Amino acid sequence: MTTLESTLDWYLAQVKPNSWKIALRHLEHQGFVTFCPEDQETRRRNGAFTTELRPVFPGYLFVAIDGEKGAWRAVNSTRGVTRLVSFGLKPASVPRALIVSLRQRYGRAEHSAMPEGLSPGDRVRLATGPFAGFLAEIEKAAPDRRVWVLMDILGAQTRVATQPHHLRST
Repeated sequence: MTTLESTLDWYLAQVKPNSWKIALRHLEHQGFVTFCPEDQETRRRNGAFTTELRPVFPGYLFVAIDGEKGAWRAVNSTRGVTRLVSFGLKPASVPRALIVSLRQRYGRAEHSAMPEGLSPGDRVRLATGPFAGFLAEIEKAAPDRRVWVLMDILGAQTRVATQPHHLRST
């Protein structure tokens, strides 16, 4: 987090359906610091699997603003934004520790690091690819950045190679 961001408060903005990219673009054009955690998601479309980055919290994004100056009114009138989440008359700020934690988990551009704390024998869920959603057990990690997992497919334990960024701890 930069020094500018550490002096600002973070707020949660509700965005219009399927308008998170528009809202991000317009907020950043106005000079706001934004954060929309994204993760890879695999979906089946027309018989083929596609993997794309999707928001972790669909319909919401985080905005850093100076709440004392009332700049939050400009956020509410931004294209793509429905409103800032509030309790009462003023928007409710989000704890800075939560933003730091989310940035550590989702803030990196590449998703290729082995998930922290995983080792052989751990149960994981495959997040992307044709086996998205399946549970597996880590067998071993190969030096060429592949991870071998054991999956129960049609009643038999099958050994499958996958990339580390396809795994999520259960």
